[in-house]
Amino acid sequence: MILHLSDLHFGTEKPECMRAIQQFCREQRIEAVVASGDLTQRARYRQFYACKQFLESLKLPYIVVPGNHDIPLYHLWNRVFSPFARYQLFFGAMENVLETEHFYLIGINSIRRRYHTRGHVSLEQIHHVDELLKHAPPNKVKLIIAHQPFYTPPNDPHGVKDCPVQGRLALEQWSQHGLNGLLHGHLHVPASYDLNQIYALGVDHPVWDIHAGTATSYRLHENLANSFNVIDEQMNVRHYFYHSKLKIFEENLSTHVLDEL
Repeated sequence: MILHLSDLHFGTEKPECMRAIQQFCREQRIEAVVASGDLTQRARYRQFYACKQFLESLKLPYIVVPGNHDIPLYHLWNRVFSPFARYQLFFGAMENVLETEHFYLIGINSIRRRYHTRGHVSLEQIHHVDELLKHAPPNKVKLIIAHQPFYTPPNDPHGVKDCPVQGRLALEQWSQHGLNGLLHGHLHVPASYDLNQIYALGVDHPVWDIHAGTATSYRLHENLANSFNVIDEQMNVRHYFYHSKLKIFEENLSTHVLDEL
């Protein structure tokens, strides 16, 4: 199974949540860790460094992608000419593939300085990911990691303005070659939606859009607890929420995300 973290927002991190995640990783059989963007609060060196140290402390393979908070906001020169320089200094390429015993994980960069909140997926990215999916091991769960969700419900105040430009086109292509799901953050609210049903993709299997809350930050959505997702090789997805008195993350059995539809 994989541990899906998001919106760590180092610079606003809660040490108690970090310790609880470290404990969770020591006690569970995790194949890999996914961090779906917003690693930092303001893309500062010390924030990237702290995030890197934390992820390394989990002693597990991990894959990360940038979020909109991982490019400079106030340093306009850097934002225009080298928006990802600090991210790349600590984490290297912005798009990677991580293969584990049961999972084939593809990270894509949906962040554009012109689409600071919404994000964008280019035709080149769509084609490149499609080729990766075509040649991925057929017996492994195939997941894409991007910061912005590819779907928000009608009652969500963010709406489509927080879904990547050309995301629907990407889904129509990728779903034809075995994509099982996408992992996101951005909205700080855990949820999951079957995009095959919502968008009528025409494939014979669910394509899950899996959202994560914020794992370590004080920047909580409407007082939700800090949380993360755990996903197993059967695509069962579980929320874990931070219990402040016990100082651990506990599974919330009443909110199994794949039962929310």
